[in-house]
Amino acid sequence: MPREARLDAPGLMHHIIARGIKREKIFLSKNDYDDFLTRVEFALKKSPNEILAWALMPNHFHMLVRSGSGGIITFMRRLMSGYAGPFNKRHKRVGYLFQNRYKSIICDEERYLLELARYIHLNPLRAKIVANLEELKRYPYSGHGILMGFRTCQWQNTREILDYFGDTEKKARKAYEGYIFDGIKEGRREDLIGGGLKRSLGICKDET
Repeated sequence: MPREARLDAPGLMHHIIARGIKREKIFLSKNDYDDFLTRVEFALKKSPNEILAWALMPNHFHMLVRSGSGGIITFMRRLMSGYAGPFNKRHKRVGYLFQNRYKSIICDEERYLLELARYIHLNPLRAKIVANLEELKRYPYSGHGILMGFRTCQWQNTREILDYFGDTEKKARKAYEGYIFDGIKEGRREDLIGGGLKRSLGICKDET
């Protein structure tokens, strides 16, 4: 327990991944996606943390979160348990929705922040949920379109990422988009899903 408290200290950057049990889908409809995002906002108000990048996929989700005063553990418990019950009720199912708890990897912010944000935001393209970068901008269940200015999101910290790319919004978005484009050819990055980073609070083993 003391180890968990130390790794959940404010200021640490976590790459969080949670997957459906037996790799089953955790989002079956637009209502599911929308309900989840509403619960993210609610959980952040109750357990303050900063989300810099995120992507929802049919059977799992990714988040890049800097732990705040609310702590990752409390935030994730509130989010996942709050979502699972209504999901089961909507779809007339019983039992666990998520595989184990969730996987949380502490990352070196200076070295990995931008690479992880890019990796997370390219997930819908790699999974062929969208066909190209133009569609990725419009994918409503990822932080990429928000960084590109296609949507707004009160709880996503956009300034942190964009500030690395330019001193004006226009320049920053153009440079960020180029950085995303350059990442397409890199494919699956083992070092960004646990191979080169320190494992922390979760226990899932095989993630995409």
